[in-house]
Amino acid sequence: MLDTKADRVEWSFPADPGAVRDARARVRRQLRAWDLEPLGDLAVLLVSELVTNSLRYASGPICVSLVRPSRPSGALLVEVSDPLPAALPKPPPGHQADVDDEGGRGLGLVASTSSRWGTRPGSSGKTVWFELALPG
Repeated sequence: MLDTKADRVEWSFPADPGAVRDARARVRRQLRAWDLEPLGDLAVLLVSELVTNSLRYASGPICVSLVRPSRPSGALLVEVSDPLPAALPKPPPGHQADVDDEGGRGLGLVASTSSRWGTRPGSSGKTVWFELALPG
């Protein structure tokens, strides 16, 4: 864990397949600690998709961070960063993955299930972020 402020945590994972499993476990554990378990399944699914994308295209460390909402009506912010400075990802407009396709669903899932999402360039790569509204 790199950052452990009360309302923000950040982890760095090596670019290997175990990173997906480790990221899911840490996200779930942190949401439980923050009493945000209702967001757990969806947050873990979306983090899995984004970390998998990073593994597929980047070769350096992958960072995952969570920012706890500051008010009860806020949203959980989740960020996945990698060192790949290539074009920022966007879901293809109107693209539907075929039943037999092995990929092509991740960013569409992020776009359709989060309250907001986006990308931003960083000093040494890019960050894909999404927000999940608190239940209620």
